[in-house]
Amino acid sequence: MARLLFLLTAFSLAWVSALYADEPARNVILFVTDDQSQTLGCYGDTVADSPNLDLLAKNGVVFDLAFATTASCSASRSVILSGLHNHKNGQYGHQHHFHKFGAFPNVASLALPRVMANCGYRTARIGKYHVAPETVFHFEKKLTGKGRDVMLLAENCREFLSDKSDQRPFFLYFATDDPHRSGKVDAASPLELKPNLFGNKQGNKKFGNEKTFAPAEVPVPAWLNDDPETRAELANYYQSCSRVDEGLGRLIEILKENDLFDSTMIIYTADHGAAFAGAKTSVYEPGLRVPFVVHNPYAKQHGVRSKAMISHVDITPTILDFAKGLDREANSPTKWENADKLWDREKRFVGENRNGGNPFRSYHGNSFLDAMDDPEVTHREAVFGSHTFHEIQMYYPMRTYRDRNYKLIFNIAHKLDYPFATDLFSASSWQRSFRAGMETPYGRKSVGQFIHRPRFELYDMQADPFESTNLADDPAYADKLATYKGLLKQRQTELGDPWISKWSYE
Repeated sequence: MARLLFLLTAFSLAWVSALYADEPARNVILFVTDDQSQTLGCYGDTVADSPNLDLLAKNGVVFDLAFATTASCSASRSVILSGLHNHKNGQYGHQHHFHKFGAFPNVASLALPRVMANCGYRTARIGKYHVAPETVFHFEKKLTGKGRDVMLLAENCREFLSDKSDQRPFFLYFATDDPHRSGKVDAASPLELKPNLFGNKQGNKKFGNEKTFAPAEVPVPAWLNDDPETRAELANYYQSCSRVDEGLGRLIEILKENDLFDSTMIIYTADHGAAFAGAKTSVYEPGLRVPFVVHNPYAKQHGVRSKAMISHVDITPTILDFAKGLDREANSPTKWENADKLWDREKRFVGENRNGGNPFRSYHGNSFLDAMDDPEVTHREAVFGSHTFHEIQMYYPMRTYRDRNYKLIFNIAHKLDYPFATDLFSASSWQRSFRAGMETPYGRKSVGQFIHRPRFELYDMQADPFESTNLADDPAYADKLATYKGLLKQRQTELGDPWISKWSYE
């Protein structure tokens, strides 16, 4: 048996080598940060320390209109790695601890690491994973390293990236823990409400050479309050972002040292927006708008800003398209694998609900590979958001339809108080306002408006990009509201959203 496996492996490697012999390699790195907004130099932030990403952007493609589908860690990562909205793939919320959400087993038919392996790629992951089951989102190798020391993460990829013994192209999923909030606050802060450290070390110690920031110098976005507590937390957030950029720079150095940079597509994005109330776990712009920069060595143009509206749900089919493994007509892997037969062979998930009634034959998302060649390509007319849980205690389903002009939010459980993630509720930037009472301003809303939400929110995204004036109850916008309700319902139907039933009784 061992000899047979050896011969089969040798034959497979020889076949792959022959397959790619007549063309340059098409390697892929998917670089995903944790809770990061577009607070980067290439997005116009003059304070952010992001020289490596800015250089990548200068020679690549910057997508200004890139969106997560949900501002929740596990749920968002399941979308990134499956090309399916999380209401469909089954990862409704967090994977870890008692939350215990996981995707349907048969999502394996479309899951990115598996379809890339089926395309002849060697696959590896490093850093934050946060999806389940592992057998569904299976990578051949799990590289070691903690997600705060991003330089070490990069170094620990060196052997995998430079491996000449395996002629297959590579797919690396590189996921940081930064700039996520940490479980520690700055004990040395003079403020009564201590700021979260965002993974930074106490006492101005550093992991590497990341830049530190003074609270007075950081910009305060309009959706947050300009107060000492918020500034102190933003300063720590910016430092954590700087550390991410340093790690990206080291990873690029390793690629260049091994003559791999010019054959590797690098996609840089975040699972969702920054970990502040009003962004993370919301479907407001600061939660869903994400950085998205692509270095595609085979693109026809470089150093451009794309007008395309893209979604995280588009990532898997795009990478598969780049790897020449996407059937564009069927919007499915050319080597689609029947997951039921896979699990029967492996005697896994016996007697379990493997698919939730879904065939998992095609992606919700679409490849935007052509948008890298032509910055005028619009790709999408609208994006759809699907949030249900974050932590298990946080049932608050929201659906949103957003085009270039208007955005409709359907707060399905609007009769409930808006639930807070543990780390966001304890944040000094939130607690300062919360303790002052319901009428206290928080960004462009009051604390009370933030907690008690209406069934529908309608915003004019051109005139009101900060979503401060809800037009849903304005008689002048009754027709517009009806139109966007129809569009949202249509998308829920097309995408197989079980929560569409809530239109009739909640």
